[in-house]
Amino acid sequence: MNGLLAVVLAGVLAIGPLPPGTDFDYQLGGVVEPPGGVGIVARDRSEEPAAGRYNICYVNAFQTQPDEKPFWRKHPALVLRRHGKPVVDSAWGEWLLDIGTASKRTRLARIVTGWIKDCAADGYDAVEFDNLDSYTRSRTLLTRRDATRYARSLVKAAHAAGLAAGQKNLADYDGTAIGFDFAVAEECSRWHECGDYLAHYGDQVLMIEYRRADFDAGCAGYGSRVAIVLRDLDLSPDGVREWC
Repeated sequence: MNGLLAVVLAGVLAIGPLPPGTDFDYQLGGVVEPPGGVGIVARDRSEEPAAGRYNICYVNAFQTQPDEKPFWRKHPALVLRRHGKPVVDSAWGEWLLDIGTASKRTRLARIVTGWIKDCAADGYDAVEFDNLDSYTRSRTLLTRRDATRYARSLVKAAHAAGLAAGQKNLADYDGTAIGFDFAVAEECSRWHECGDYLAHYGDQVLMIEYRRADFDAGCAGYGSRVAIVLRDLDLSPDGVREWC
């Protein structure tokens, strides 16, 4: 660990807050060296963390990454199905994971816990679990309770590994109730959701906008309280990258 988040006190890992007063870069589409004013960086779990920064490890915990379908074909019972076919998030072409029973949540959590431990071993400070709201795309096959029960186990695993846990999506849900430490909010200005995240997490919110008008509105409304970045939708290494 790089010391920005977890310290060992009497053998117990203490999880601290996001560092204040610094910019945030969202690098899921490819890695670049962050500029000097950026102290918080989020990267895919397959990438190495950025040296000297507070690093957040991206984990798609509720859906499949497009390039990981061969892995999930080896675990067909853990992919949500309707009439024998995977249920798909059409916006991203991702299969939904089946969190509809305690047994399947346990099996999925075992897989994701391995990824969490890898994030910790690589030197990350925190982990964000994407697609908490996947049940809303499940054609009523999954429920919010399924999602929050599963999320609770992931938060517990993150904390056991010495990592802070970040909520991603489902703005109206107060994830602090199950132990989430911060939130990563995509396009909350566009969808008028920023106030929900701030009500739950205070200044422990990181915001990403993909349209300039939404970014400008976010900066005007919240830029003095939280870190906000303007990125291109592909999050490409050489794409748009601006801060308030």
